Amino acid sequence: MVFSTKGREPYLQSLDLSKELYSYMATIFRENVDLPALLIGGVEDHIHALVLLSRKFATMKVVQEVKTETSKWLKKQSPQLAGFAWQAGYGVFSVSESNVALVRKYIEDQELHHKKTSFQDEFRRLCEKHEIGIDERYAWD
Repeated sequence: MVFSTKGREPYLQSLDLSKELYSYMATIFRENVDLPALLIGGVEDHIHALVLLSRKFATMKVVQEVKTETSKWLKKQSPQLAGFAWQAGYGVFSVSESNVALVRKYIEDQELHHKKTSFQDEFRRLCEKHEIGIDERYAWD
């Protein structure tokens, strides 16, 4: 699962804040939508979450719940985050069991990866790899 801050604003620059966010997000996944998170990571403007699929909730409901609850939580963390918002869209890609280790490594290396690649280019590449067409007029809010 991949989604960005609205306008790709670098709200998640603080390493301490990001760690707390990922922990809180894992709790929301587990307790609110019965979906265990294997790994959550990212950089200042977006997150990646490697999760097991929920048997009880539709993907749209999972994303809505996680984005809503974490947005509310982030806004309470400091006055600088009062205007925080996630982008409206998201990407969800299936991963075969044989590729879980590779995806884990990819998420762990986000900081290094994004020294060379923007979120938009990364998202385009993920969509192309999974043969998902995107309409860029609506992809970058």
